[in-house]
Amino acid sequence: MGFLLQGMSHYVSRFERGASWLNSNLGNFYTRKRFNLEAGGGVRAQKFDEAAFEAERLSLDAAARESMAESSKRDEAEDDPKAWKWVIRKRIWDLLEARNFAQNPRPVHHRIPNFVGAAAAAQKLAELDVFRAARCVKVNPDSPQKQVRFLTLTGGKKLLTPQPRLRTGFFSVLDSSTLTPSTINEACTSVGVAKHGRPIGLDEKIEVDLIVTGSVAVDPTTGARLGKGE
Repeated sequence: MGFLLQGMSHYVSRFERGASWLNSNLGNFYTRKRFNLEAGGGVRAQKFDEAAFEAERLSLDAAARESMAESSKRDEAEDDPKAWKWVIRKRIWDLLEARNFAQNPRPVHHRIPNFVGAAAAAQKLAELDVFRAARCVKVNPDSPQKQVRFLTLTGGKKLLTPQPRLRTGFFSVLDSSTLTPSTINEACTSVGVAKHGRPIGLDEKIEVDLIVTGSVAVDPTTGARLGKGE
C-alpha cells in the first residue's frame, strides 16, 4: 500500500537506447487522435470526447485485469517461479477487501489498490524534503496516487505521468503554470491528463527529480515492491 520513492538524476539516459523504435510508432499518434483532416485540406481541432475516452479507459482496464487474472492462474498451475508473487498480491487484495480498507475503484484485485488513508499518505510525502525540493515529479496514474498528483501541481511543480495503455503517448507532462485553480483537480485524473497534458516520448529531454510508484506490496526493510503483475 505504500509508495516507493526513488531519487532520479539520469532518468532519460537510462531509457534512450530503447526510445527510437517506440517513438517511431507513437510520435504522431496523439496528433492523429486530436486532429482530423477536412475535405479542404485544413486541420481543425476536435472537441475532446470525455465520455468516449472514459469508456475506452474502462474497457481497456477491464481487459487488462482479466488478462492478469488468467496469467496468475496459469503461473500457479504451471508451478511458475513467479507464482509466489501472486500469492502475496492476492493476500493483500483479499485483506484490503475483507477489512474494508479498500476504496473505489473496487474490487481492488488486479489493481494498484486504493485504500483508506491514501490522501493522508500523500500529505506525509509532501512533508518530506525530497518532495519539497523536487521540481519535476513522476507519479503513476492510479487512483490512490491522485492526491500526490494534486499536491505536485498545487506545489508549483511539473508532473510527469505515464499514459495508461500508451493511448496518447508514452508519458504526459503537466505544468502547473499552464493550469488554473479550476482545472488542476481535473488534471489529476486520467481524463484530465488527456485534456491538459502534453504527450511526450522517451527521447524527450526532461530531468526528473523524484519518482512516486504505487504498489500492491512493499518490503519496509529493503524497499522491494510488487506491482499489480501487468
